[in-house]
Amino acid sequence: MLYHLLVPLTKYISGLNLFRYITFRTAGATVTAIVICLVLGPMFIRWLKRMQFKENIREEGPASHKAKAGTPTMGGIIILAGIIVPTLLWANLSNFYILMALGATAWLGALGYYDDYLKAAKGQRKGLVARKKFIGQAILGVLLGLALLYLAPDQRYDGTTSIPFFKNYILNIGIFYIPWVVLVLTSSSNAVNLTDGLDGLAIGLIGICFVAFTGIVYVTGRLDYSTYLQIEYLPGTGELTIFCGAVLGSALGFLWFNSHPAEVFMGDTGSLALGGALGAIALMIKKELLLIIVGGVFVITALSVIIQVLSYRYRGGKRVFKMAPLHHHFELSGWSESKVVVRFWIVGILCALLTLATLKIR
Repeated sequence: MLYHLLVPLTKYISGLNLFRYITFRTAGATVTAIVICLVLGPMFIRWLKRMQFKENIREEGPASHKAKAGTPTMGGIIILAGIIVPTLLWANLSNFYILMALGATAWLGALGYYDDYLKAAKGQRKGLVARKKFIGQAILGVLLGLALLYLAPDQRYDGTTSIPFFKNYILNIGIFYIPWVVLVLTSSSNAVNLTDGLDGLAIGLIGICFVAFTGIVYVTGRLDYSTYLQIEYLPGTGELTIFCGAVLGSALGFLWFNSHPAEVFMGDTGSLALGGALGAIALMIKKELLLIIVGGVFVITALSVIIQVLSYRYRGGKRVFKMAPLHHHFELSGWSESKVVVRFWIVGILCALLTLATLKIR
């Protein structure tokens, strides 16, 4: 909004040229997101308490988590406000990629909200059944895939994606591109959802991921930097840097309330939206395989659940971990919740640094 209002005035006020720069508007979006979360957070938490939208702790979870019963959930609405409002305020709203990122985030946020509402307001312990949740994610994947193939202003969305550490090789997905988009979106959103089990864990890791992706998106959208680094240049995608800045700011702002002991949980409203945003950004800059590296903790957490389920089903009830997802295994191994979170953050930072290194190690 500010871009459209103020850039035309640069002919009269030269100082407004600042609003042409993606870096300036990214900083503005990040700060705005933090402020929105810090201002809305206390008011929204009080509202959630009045509405009795509280977390129900599963019986089979760690015993130490029983004390968290009654903590307000649906805090993902704060996160969504911290992403959507700053992006609308600072980004170029005629940019195709910005509209796609906002649409994907809002879609999965709404899906997660419905799931949270069924659990918190309607008393349905399992919320939205997995099949219906997958259908909602898959429909978004199909729509986003079709939009990238047929509506993107740049014709480089041809069913190919880059391979980390290799500059002269690409992965050609071809006719399976739409299923690929569905796989990326569902995997990323569900992985973040599974990781959201400890105070501050998922939101901190998301912040770390978006620090890395903010830099990668910026260089992908600049001809000079992408040419120097020999990565694929995608015109227009640089505007997504502003969206990434808003996600980062929203993560920091929400962490203020979600750090241990948490005053509010993000719920599926936040985890599905954030995971979807991460997957959508990777798809639009053709760096989907980087998700395995930058979101390494999310990947390992999701794998721990899959391994546990398969082991229990096909090995006569035997378990590989004391409890899945993986962070609960370490809790039951004697690590305090805060220690698990900080150590997982450290691993996340190492993954983010390795992700940035792939820009040069090619």
